[in-house]
Amino acid sequence: MSLADALGYQRPAAVSFRRVVREPKTEIMRKRQRLDDEAEINITPMLDIVFIMLIFFIVTTSFVRESGLDISRPTQAEDRVVEDEILPIVVRINHASVIQINNRTVDLQAVRANLERESAQSPRSPVIIAAHPDSESNALVQVLDAANIVGISSVSVATETTPRR
Repeated sequence: MSLADALGYQRPAAVSFRRVVREPKTEIMRKRQRLDDEAEINITPMLDIVFIMLIFFIVTTSFVRESGLDISRPTQAEDRVVEDEILPIVVRINHASVIQINNRTVDLQAVRANLERESAQSPRSPVIIAAHPDSESNALVQVLDAANIVGISSVSVATETTPRR
């Protein structure tokens, strides 16, 4: 006698396997439900991190404004005739950045000395700097600095005009 018989277990006379036919709708719905569960990605934490980084970069950005000299060269206009007894000190800067003071070619290092001499001869004379549009800005700034150091208060910047034919 076996233990199964002692406990009163009876074996079935014939074991039959039934094939369970499921309806196609329920199978598709189960697959769709599984796909929905697997495809769901929560992007909320990623968005939180992106916004925190954005705030960090905005707060830590330093806005430094460098000081500089703003130069806006005027456009070429019609010639005006100014009749005045005080003649201006005319400084011309050509396209090759060669400096001329009252039609005399002057070295860049000698600009200050020449402006001092011209200013001593006629102290109330204004300085007109006629710079060619293709000239280097460094030459213009050097002349402006020299006029400022000499103490000339009236300095004008103009464009160099081409002679009319």
